[in-house]
Amino acid sequence: MKRCVLTLVLMSFAAVLYAQTPEILSLDLYFEMESVSNPRIAPDGSEIVYTRGWIDKMNDRRESSLWIMNADGSKNRFLVDGSNARWSPDGSRIAFTAKGEPEGTQLFVLYRDTPGPATQITRLEHSPSNIQWSPDGEWIAFTMFVPAQHGWTIDMPKKPKGAKWTQTPRIVENLVYRRDRIGFYEEGHTHVFVAPASGGTPRQLTSGDWHHGRSGISWTPDGQEIVLGSLRIEDSEYAWRESEIYAVNVESGDIRQLTTRKGPDTGPVVSPDGRYVAYTGYDFSDDTFIARSLYVMNIDGTGARELSGNLDRSPGGLKWAEDNTGIYFTANDHGTRNLYFAPLRGTVQPITTGNHMLTVTDINDGRAVGVMSDYHNYSVMVGFDVDNPSTATLVNVNEDVLGRVDLGEVEEIRYNSVDDLEIQGWVIKPPDFDASQKYPLILVIHGGPHGMYNVGFNYAWQYHAAKGYVVLYTNPRGSSGYGSAFGNAIKRAYPGKDYNDLMNGVDQVIAQGYIDENNMFVYGCSGGGVLTSWIVGHTNRFAAASANCPVTNWLSFVGTTDGATWYYNFDKLPWEDPSEHLRRSPLMYVGNVTTPTMLMTGVKDLRTPISQTEEFYQALKLRKVPTAMVRFNEEFHGTSSKPSNYLRTQLYLHYWFKKHSREPAATVGSQ
Repeated sequence: MKRCVLTLVLMSFAAVLYAQTPEILSLDLYFEMESVSNPRIAPDGSEIVYTRGWIDKMNDRRESSLWIMNADGSKNRFLVDGSNARWSPDGSRIAFTAKGEPEGTQLFVLYRDTPGPATQITRLEHSPSNIQWSPDGEWIAFTMFVPAQHGWTIDMPKKPKGAKWTQTPRIVENLVYRRDRIGFYEEGHTHVFVAPASGGTPRQLTSGDWHHGRSGISWTPDGQEIVLGSLRIEDSEYAWRESEIYAVNVESGDIRQLTTRKGPDTGPVVSPDGRYVAYTGYDFSDDTFIARSLYVMNIDGTGARELSGNLDRSPGGLKWAEDNTGIYFTANDHGTRNLYFAPLRGTVQPITTGNHMLTVTDINDGRAVGVMSDYHNYSVMVGFDVDNPSTATLVNVNEDVLGRVDLGEVEEIRYNSVDDLEIQGWVIKPPDFDASQKYPLILVIHGGPHGMYNVGFNYAWQYHAAKGYVVLYTNPRGSSGYGSAFGNAIKRAYPGKDYNDLMNGVDQVIAQGYIDENNMFVYGCSGGGVLTSWIVGHTNRFAAASANCPVTNWLSFVGTTDGATWYYNFDKLPWEDPSEHLRRSPLMYVGNVTTPTMLMTGVKDLRTPISQTEEFYQALKLRKVPTAMVRFNEEFHGTSSKPSNYLRTQLYLHYWFKKHSREPAATVGSQ
């Protein structure tokens, strides 16, 4: 494969026109932003179908529809409301999901060249996922949650006529009984189904008290089996970082196990010739972060071997080459994402390089299609030849918005922190930046903690810059995209040295001479909220802070978050020795806090429950530290799933920072 830089040409009449009279980015323009996702190439290569998303301002939600265009980008047009489109093997039909009868999300099929509406082929009680056509186009496989049938039976006395008794209690017996953005689980499991592509009753292929296919499913070319991930063992919910790959016979439902090693194996994809299965995983480790590796095995489970070699980055979006010679995949690296190729014989080769986030969703006859974002462009659809990706066609749905605004310039920085570890970050400067002036600084911290800030467009940060702030965002140790050792550097030490990484980044920007040190601000959500609440307990250099959806007390958090695995991130269980939990809890340092600190959390948050916010707020209030608690309605983890709440998040941040701004450093120095 030839290594080339993916170059995107974003010139258009609109961009030239708007360049004459640029505006400053405002929050109201956020409602006009659109997205493209999941482009899929027709089997004959002539057309591309994709999902286009937008904001429904009247109902405060995001909506999506399917659009279709010629492969060269021409004749781009609306197709039908829905998402998750998949071409049938012969290209005559498109399967997709959309709202249907009697309620919820249903499966539909649309004929490509036949006038008329799409046909609803299912009437499911729960939403289908991971839809895949059978090789002969007769069936559509999918995964779906199936409620458990068992329950408690008690002999309650008969309710008197007209009596209003309290609702029946919820009985919980599972280890994991609720999830953020879902709420309380119904008891049950995810299973694999097949439905006739022409409509009919779906048939359940898997059964038992195990989840099946949640990491994806893949048909064998002969249509006889579906390969999937699961963990079909007793007490599987107690198995940490364990999963295996299985194959289920479509006719009989018989299941055979393909992998057996200790560690997670997920995301299987069968090769076009049916000889191999590609998947990702790693040997079991209790490290807090492990980059996944790419593996291939024979269809019978023998001959498993690693293909990713020394890449030390987690592969995603696996796609076999049509000639069965290897696997294409994307991987995050130093704030970027690009396409790679792993041959069955040889070493991993980069297909694209560049300072962008590229998600490739389909490859057909050497032609790739995906979605790209960079500093100043958001959700651009691109297409390119994998053998020569130097030019690209595209659909830029946000050119009409971003093309008319003057955005802040973005500068990459690198600096050394403690242990002489190199840290990468970026600085966004206001559109009218003047290096001789002093600007307030906002430090933004990502969550995870094994997340990765990247070079993609970020509306909120550009809005901060448009309001006159310099914005700093970095990837401290613990971040993903830098290898397993870098990600695992916070094992049993979070927060800790990552705090130093952040502060050294602030010092690096201050050294440039354009920061008003009296007016520096900090915020972050989730893991960023953890570090923000830690920062205010360890320094008073910031004029104000906003710890959003934080964890402030590990002792109470591990038993109230939406899962049990956080117990494993400490050397000892809290009832054996709580000292580490307390030592690493921001709440234990609240006595040092003098920084005005706001907390913003969704009232439905199950990942970092709002009780974590309440503990910190109550302690700050008791100590008479300036504080406020903003409780976001209709929000699980985070504060921005609803478009109106996204706007409120930015406005509350700016209100709080402005309220606690100090006299500029230059003014103080001249008095």
